[in-house]
Amino acid sequence: MGDYVMKVPFVDLKMQYERIREEITAALQRVLDTTAFAGGCFVEEFERSFASFCGCGFAAGVSSGTSALWLALQGLGIGRGDEVVTVPNSFFATAEAISLCGAVPVFVDVDLATYTIDPALLEEAITPRTKAVVPVHLYGQTADMDPILAVARKYGLFVVEDACQAHGALYKGRQAGSMGNAGCFSFYPGKNLGAYGEAGAIVTDDPDLADRVRVLRDHGQSEKYYHTLLGWNARMDGFQGAILSVKLKYLEQWNEARRAHARAYNELLAREEMLVLPQEAKYATHIYHIFALRLPEREALLEALKHKDIFCGIHYPVPIHLQEAYRFLRYREGSFPVAEKCAREVLSLPIFPELRAEQIEKVATEIQSFIRHRQITPAGEMQVNIG
Repeated sequence: MGDYVMKVPFVDLKMQYERIREEITAALQRVLDTTAFAGGCFVEEFERSFASFCGCGFAAGVSSGTSALWLALQGLGIGRGDEVVTVPNSFFATAEAISLCGAVPVFVDVDLATYTIDPALLEEAITPRTKAVVPVHLYGQTADMDPILAVARKYGLFVVEDACQAHGALYKGRQAGSMGNAGCFSFYPGKNLGAYGEAGAIVTDDPDLADRVRVLRDHGQSEKYYHTLLGWNARMDGFQGAILSVKLKYLEQWNEARRAHARAYNELLAREEMLVLPQEAKYATHIYHIFALRLPEREALLEALKHKDIFCGIHYPVPIHLQEAYRFLRYREGSFPVAEKCAREVLSLPIFPELRAEQIEKVATEIQSFIRHRQITPAGEMQVNIG
């Protein structure tokens, strides 16, 4: 037998499942026994629990985070000819949902310390066609919401929080998703609160919006076979509702584990001057869906870690304004320099609740070894250190 090689996956969903297997099995059996497969009592139970967790009056379970964003905007009346301000360094779905409403995404650059929307740039992006702002709580940290909300009030704009990476993140003690007109969540399996398939939710304190979203997610039906709106099939299924109800009980515990792992990474890597480690804003409680550091020679480090059986990610390699699908908006390189710098330099390290201390130490040790053996200049040029 050869020497044992410790692998560090980017995420390990199986390990988490094994720890709650009995509860999950029992929850799935209840769904099977009641045959409440599409919507129904298990989705409603989760909606009540998740609304309470977020400090909101209402929650509507839907089929994905993309559906949540789309239906929230639709429910607020966003449509053709409208503009919606957001950021270019999110997952594509943030802008995609705006476009699916017939509206146009207008991008604003981000703060280099937090990677969230720069509130100082927001007002200059507003035109008479602007109807909403979609701040993205990226990587598990909220945007700076107070100045965003102030600008929105000044111009009469809706605020839809993209909280798809921020389940349990706090802004000055308030839950992500609870501050705007609506908050949108994804429960994609790798999220801090992940389903075993696709699912999402919208939270709000507006009962009329909650009602419209529930109609829109079910083919526009106000009651069965009576269609008051043009909607879509975007229901959450009963299995996902039951699974999420089980997992929601553990979310705060899992988030604290992620925060502890982030502290460990920060302590081990604090002296590496060529790394820019994640910063927790004074207003925020970061829940580290992603532990994103920056360095100029990102690609070389990614490959070096892969050779050591450490698997990382890049969130995201091409900013939205430079994607082929949005060429028609006529943005170009240099339009949003901070977002573009992040796209070139950000590397996401493994972080999940079940990550072990020795795995974190291995990641940090290999990063330090990479830096020791390579001289990285601020311009991003790499030289092999043979001294």
